[in-house]
Amino acid sequence: MIHKLSFEEDLELKRYTATPWDKKPRYDWRGVIPADNHQRSGIKIDSVEGERDFDLAEIADTIGAALTDLLLSRQEEDIFNERNRKFVATIAESVGQVLAAQIEQGRELKLSGHDIDLLIEKALIENDAHDVAKSLVFSRNQDGEETTPTPVSIRLIRRNGLVVPWNEAKIEIAVRKSFLSLHLDSGSAIDVARAVTDRLNASGQAFINIEDVQDTVQEELMRQGHFKVAESYILYRAHRARLRLETKEAGTEDDQQDSMIVVTDENGENNFWDGLDLKRRIEFASIGLKLTLRSEEIESELRRSLYPEMKREDLKKTIILNAKAMIERDADFALFAGRVLLSYIYEEVLDWNIVEDGVENLKEAHRRGLKSYLKRAVEIERIHSRILDYDLEKLGDAIDPSADLDFDYLGVQTLYDRYLIVDKTSKRHVRLEVPQFFWMRVAMGLFHAEKEEREDRVISLYNLYKSRRFCSSTPTLFNSGTHHSQLSSCYLYKVDDSIESIMHRGIADNAFLSKWAGGLGGSWTSVRGTGGFIKGTNGESQGVIPFLKLHNDQLVAVNQGGKRRGSGCAYLETWHNDIHDFMELRKNTGDDRRRTHDMNTANWIPDLFMKRMESREDWTLFQSNQTPDLHELYGKAFEDRYCEYEAMAERGEIFGQKVPAIDLWKSMLRMIFETGHPWITFKDPCNVRSPQDHVGVIHSSNLCTEITLNTSDEETAVCNLGSIVLDSHLDKDGNLDHEKLRESVRIAVRALDNVIDINFYPTKAAKTANSRHRPIGLGVMGLQNALFIKNIPFASQAAVEFNDEFMEAIAYYAYEASSDLAAEHGTYSSYRGSKWDRGLMPQDTLDLLESERGVEITVPRAGKMDWKPLREKIARQGMRNSNVLAIAPTATISNIMGTSPCIEPTYKNLFVKSNLSGDFIVLNGHLVRDLKARGLWNADMAEQLKYFDGELESIEGIPEDLREKYKTAFTVDYKYFIEAAARRQKWIDQSQSVNLFLATPDIKTLSHMYRHAWHNGLKTTYYLRTLGASNIEKATVSQKKEVRGHAGQTEAPKKQYTEAEAKACSLDAMMNGGECEACQ
Repeated sequence: MIHKLSFEEDLELKRYTATPWDKKPRYDWRGVIPADNHQRSGIKIDSVEGERDFDLAEIADTIGAALTDLLLSRQEEDIFNERNRKFVATIAESVGQVLAAQIEQGRELKLSGHDIDLLIEKALIENDAHDVAKSLVFSRNQDGEETTPTPVSIRLIRRNGLVVPWNEAKIEIAVRKSFLSLHLDSGSAIDVARAVTDRLNASGQAFINIEDVQDTVQEELMRQGHFKVAESYILYRAHRARLRLETKEAGTEDDQQDSMIVVTDENGENNFWDGLDLKRRIEFASIGLKLTLRSEEIESELRRSLYPEMKREDLKKTIILNAKAMIERDADFALFAGRVLLSYIYEEVLDWNIVEDGVENLKEAHRRGLKSYLKRAVEIERIHSRILDYDLEKLGDAIDPSADLDFDYLGVQTLYDRYLIVDKTSKRHVRLEVPQFFWMRVAMGLFHAEKEEREDRVISLYNLYKSRRFCSSTPTLFNSGTHHSQLSSCYLYKVDDSIESIMHRGIADNAFLSKWAGGLGGSWTSVRGTGGFIKGTNGESQGVIPFLKLHNDQLVAVNQGGKRRGSGCAYLETWHNDIHDFMELRKNTGDDRRRTHDMNTANWIPDLFMKRMESREDWTLFQSNQTPDLHELYGKAFEDRYCEYEAMAERGEIFGQKVPAIDLWKSMLRMIFETGHPWITFKDPCNVRSPQDHVGVIHSSNLCTEITLNTSDEETAVCNLGSIVLDSHLDKDGNLDHEKLRESVRIAVRALDNVIDINFYPTKAAKTANSRHRPIGLGVMGLQNALFIKNIPFASQAAVEFNDEFMEAIAYYAYEASSDLAAEHGTYSSYRGSKWDRGLMPQDTLDLLESERGVEITVPRAGKMDWKPLREKIARQGMRNSNVLAIAPTATISNIMGTSPCIEPTYKNLFVKSNLSGDFIVLNGHLVRDLKARGLWNADMAEQLKYFDGELESIEGIPEDLREKYKTAFTVDYKYFIEAAARRQKWIDQSQSVNLFLATPDIKTLSHMYRHAWHNGLKTTYYLRTLGASNIEKATVSQKKEVRGHAGQTEAPKKQYTEAEAKACSLDAMMNGGECEACQ
């Protein structure tokens, strides 16, 4: 209830104390005092109405009235509650006890109303209720009881030249506020104010300048022994004078007082804060931005909720939060708020101050600070000492802090909270890194093993990072250059049909992998199903479900390096006889011992099942211990062996359970609609198109469905990820900048390849697989932003063609880079016999898939680039990496890069995003800039955008081309998602995290959508996103907004959702932290 007041709250409080009583709510504060405790004999109150007996209930009423004014000024409604009644009673009783002590000494007391107010004020101060005491002071001034005792002819000349009558009460209140701000008894304010009045009145001057009044107040404070208050007052005036000199400010005295407050430093000392640093931060944060508010208006917004004697750390947090709150007004405020936060990070880390050193000295502060940061980080063992082997002077000269201007608030806050190295050796934890140190440290860690031109290699990668052209995955950003270089993102494993494999590979190994920030994806198909015979015990198996429950609990118990929760996905092939129970693992009903609420699941579907489903044939379920080779086969070989097993089951030689394939398919779709799981992934495209088909089988994908690598009893597949920022590789006309893109891809591939050699491997199987095959996964993010720049709607054939174009280019340059690395360092050990070695490029394998499947793959085969020179180069040089491309989700690193997540469309044009760093307003900057260009962006438009949940359809006056361009995820037809994904998949040697979006899904639509994905040759799909019944917070939107535009004929603009839709997998899973971050 009680807290310190800001100047804005002071003004609001003054307004309420001046409001007549009949226009404010009244409460029975007198009733908090028991009836038998009202009177105090021997005490009289002298007032203008005459003498009356003292009444403790009157004291309670006075306190309650002051408290009421205070809470009303804060817009609080629950005023007369139990807590507040108890507070009022406590203060009143305290005043009564003071007076009772005087009576016990045999004294009769006659007090004025002013004396009573001072007693109440003292009691409030003793109870640390300084804000209520201020409320009492303001109300006393409004009552008009404070008058100058003798006639005063002085007139005050204010700083703006205005002449006003002398008012001693103003002096007293100002002095009282100074005392109260220092948590001191303000009783002396009366004597100070009266002495100041008497001295100035005796001077004989008719007009007194405000500066002379302040001189006199200062002198009187010292003369009466209030040296602490006088010291603060002197500093206050000095800071204000300097600020006026620098800003040529000429405001009113109230304005000047509002601009300065007392703040408490970490050592407990109080000092005046003059706001000069705030002005400098605003100047820095506004560089190159066209903001919708003037600097003075921005400063006023950033000063909201500041209060006297707040801690300096709280002052910083309040300013940052105020800047963050402005983002919804204009997209450029996201950059503005990010820079405000950056300025504080610089001061925390560097030997730099924004007022004393200025922005112009930032580069020198970075250059000078790099070496000291690295030495301190080595000293406390946060980074490896080998980092100091570099030419630090050369690297320091390369650091470019101006690149920080591209960060938005979400990116800076995410970096600050989760990525920058922290020194925790002292009681006060401090960051050791600024963003540019962070990028440099990551680059240094990745190129330390280079034998030649190490510094140049580091700078080349650093330049990609700082210019938003490429970003490594989160594990690499966390650990590069540290003592524990676990830099890989994803692990794929296979559990065999033995208790040893289940407990060792499925549980123990996964615990080690999860501990070091690895996302897990694994096949459990080989584990025999329910009812399977166990020869060793002559018993029957309970199936795979109890072991998956155990794996689920292991993921909860072992989080990712203490930084992120453990994440895993279990895959089961569609013929396994536990498939029905597997599909229900994520349900919220049923036996909880057979549920895995914290683990993802995915169907591993053979092509034969899809063909049987489409032709409405039966499907047979088997026990995997009786059909052990099915999981190792694919394509025509699988179909032949599967039919043999069906015949054996018909003869009764093995277990077999027939079900209509269409019924099983509907069950899959029903579960993915209800729970979001299991995901739909396709076994045959992954294996038929795999470059490594000569040395093994892909038994599953990974946690995020973009990695397709072989696994076995001795190999746990590992992949190292990073993503190209697509929108940073367009020229001024919106076309692909091939020269820039090739440069970025070549540097990125080299960095990803280096990870393999310097990586920490939690298990032997992981090291074996990664060393043999050297796979990497270069992906892409920023597709939606690139389409905005090109002025192409996501839902268009032009966008589909652009997906084909950019993916071909990235694939060409990535495969070329890997081949050139092979010429430099040699091919990966299992290269001979691979599709690369056989002259087959990923785009060639579409025909292989079509042949094996016997169903047309409806994807255009042609491209725009000449692949002949690259084919010849690979034939001559080989490949350094078995696999090169994979498109990961990138939700976290895209936040850092300030771009759109991987290949996703815009979720909404305005929404609140939540992650481990908090809640963040996301406003589509491209839309705002387009609206500004057409003169359509203003406060009303911003409010409507918020009111209609970031959708343009219901907003009047939006041009049709902009409605089409800024369609959001749930308004784009699913065919565009799938056809664009198919064009990309043509060029990719692994897979991609393809989320599918449906606003109002039904089983028929879901079936058409996933069948379309299969017919287009997609290898995997990821989350099904359905529109949840949640809207963004509208606390700042006018409650009387009329319904306009296309929604004008309806009763309300808000969409309504059925209970079934509300149960569906909500987009919150992606936007609010439900999505894996291992790949990001």
